[in-house]
Amino acid sequence: MEELINITKTPEEINLLSPLTWAYIGDCVYEIYIRTNLVNTTKLKPHAMHMKAIEKVKAHSQAETLKKIYDILTEEERDIVRRGRNAENHHVPKNSNVQEYSYATAFEALIGYLYLTKNTKRLKEILEITVD
Repeated sequence: MEELINITKTPEEINLLSPLTWAYIGDCVYEIYIRTNLVNTTKLKPHAMHMKAIEKVKAHSQAETLKKIYDILTEEERDIVRRGRNAENHHVPKNSNVQEYSYATAFEALIGYLYLTKNTKRLKEILEITVD
């Protein structure tokens, strides 16, 4: 995968990106992780895998996952989460409330930030916790 995706921004440029940009890419990274995990660990048909994936990637589940991992985050990671949670987002999905959605955005921002900064070891640690 590393050969396939070429992140060209410097760490300084990544730090200056909007937390919503981190969340944008984090949403994709988390969904592909969940879907890949389902392919690797189940024998479900595609529709059933899709339904299970939706359960994991919806705002409520992501907000709960953030609560589950918060105590193991570093101060830098907590700052990323705080910035993601406080990002002004004018969109709230119909199946979520504002607080839940802001925590889901914070989780996605953390995943996106770790991905963009190529902190793959830490990203993998956090992602593995999410599927337990």
